[in-house]
Amino acid sequence: MDYDRFICEISLKEPIPRDSYLYWLAAIRRLEKKPLELSEKITFIMGENGSGKSTLVEGIAAAFGFNPEGGSLNYSFETRPTHSELWKYLRLSKLMRPRDGFFLRAESFYNAASYLEELDSIPAAAPKIIDSYGGLSLHEMSHGEGFLRLVQNRFSGRGLYILDEPEAALSPLRVMTLMCEIHRLCEEGSQFIIATHSPMLPALPNSRTFWADKKGLWPIDYRETEHFKVMKRFLGDPDGAVKRLIG
Repeated sequence: MDYDRFICEISLKEPIPRDSYLYWLAAIRRLEKKPLELSEKITFIMGENGSGKSTLVEGIAAAFGFNPEGGSLNYSFETRPTHSELWKYLRLSKLMRPRDGFFLRAESFYNAASYLEELDSIPAAAPKIIDSYGGLSLHEMSHGEGFLRLVQNRFSGRGLYILDEPEAALSPLRVMTLMCEIHRLCEEGSQFIIATHSPMLPALPNSRTFWADKKGLWPIDYRETEHFKVMKRFLGDPDGAVKRLIG
C-alpha cells in the first residue's frame, strides 16, 4: 500500500454553475476536463494573486474534512464564514486515511491559535493540548516562530498537511528551516499540498509544481515559473532592477 500519498487525485463531481465566481477561475474549471494528479509526496500550486490557488487548496482541505479556517480534523471553530463552496464540487480519490493532519492558512493562523487556547481553558483531567505544540502559547511568539513551532512539535509522520502560503511570515532562513521539516516529514510517510508564492519551497525533492493562471492549471518546472524568474533576475542585478522599476 502507498503510504506516501493519502490523496492521489482531485476532480470535479459536477460542473460548476456559471453564476458562481468559481466558474470564472480557470484553474478550478480545468478540473472538469483533467483531474489534478498528486503523483508526488509534495504538490505545489503556484500562480499570481487571484489565480485561484488558495481557493483550490482551501476547497481540498474542506472536502477532506478540515475546518476551512485551519487546524486539525478536530477543530470546529468559525470566526467569519469566508470560505467558498468549492468543497461541495470536489471529488478526492483517497488511498487511505492519514494518522495525522493539519490545514494551515497564513491569514487565519491567529484564529486557530486562539481556538487552541480556548480548548485548554476548559477544565479537564486530560493533558493540555498545548503540550503537543511545544508547551508554549502560540500567541507569545511571532507569527513565524509560532508557525515553525507548530510544524516542529505538532506535525508527525504519516500525516496529510495542507498549507496555504506558509512562507508568508517566514524569513528566507526560516523558509529553509521549514524545507528541512517538510522533507523530514515526507521521509516519515507524510503528504503535503501547498499553495505558495515562494521560489524556494518547490526546490524540494519528491515534489511536483502546478501553475494556475487564466488558461487553467498546468504542471511546470518551478524554474520556469514567473516567481522564480523574477526573483532570479532581481537578485542578479538588484540596483538595475530597482532603476528600471522607478525610472
